Amino acid sequence: MANLLDDLIAQVLRLDIRLHACVARLGARTDGAALSDLRVALQRLRGLMRPLRGLPVADVLDEAVTAVGSLSGPLRDQELLLAELEQQGLFHLAKARRNALEAGYAQLLQAPGMDRLFLVLDAWPRLMRVSEREGVLARLHKRMERRLARDWRSLCRSLKASSHDRDRLRQLIERVRQEVEAYPAMCQASPRTLRLLIGAQVALGVWHDRTQWLRRAEQEAELRPQVRAWQVALHAAEVRSDRVLDKLLASLR
Repeated sequence: MANLLDDLIAQVLRLDIRLHACVARLGARTDGAALSDLRVALQRLRGLMRPLRGLPVADVLDEAVTAVGSLSGPLRDQELLLAELEQQGLFHLAKARRNALEAGYAQLLQAPGMDRLFLVLDAWPRLMRVSEREGVLARLHKRMERRLARDWRSLCRSLKASSHDRDRLRQLIERVRQEVEAYPAMCQASPRTLRLLIGAQVALGVWHDRTQWLRRAEQEAELRPQVRAWQVALHAAEVRSDRVLDKLLASLR
């Protein structure tokens, strides 16, 4: 228990430091990857907390992380669309979105949810130690193993389904990958399986982005000239994701 608890606290502290750095970078606009890196850190925190859900000390952090994730998600979607428009040379379409994105950054940094997240992170190591002393964390290792195994079974069932629900698979793969990276000893995924999880997440992410852009084009007339190109890219992403998913299923058998 002691080693598991120490490792959990150490990982949370490292991610706390990383989040502070991402917020500083985003506030100073030092680079274009600050928001993306912030979201990666949030996702890793969620991966750490997921097998602990149901424990008050885990739920309070998971709720704080989820709140900031909900605020930052639409901004990341805007970043990706903006990058696509600029890559296609559509700078006149990108300009107004750039202004809106800058305003969104400021709102995120000033959001009460951001302050609450850092307050929870500051208190979390102490809360975990208190939970341990009070016996709340009894049989924690077994509890986590059961949760991790359940997520692997859910992923396997979804991969075996005759018709893939790509969005569901995208979420499951993201979840399992986070857990593998957070708890490698418990998950015991081979390096090849981890590479396939990453490849499937990337392929499904490309598919998801094009799906989102096509939906936006239904509402935003200025995006409609891009529909044909996005449809072609969507089809290519579907083909690639299916290939990677087949390889991933084979590696899990």
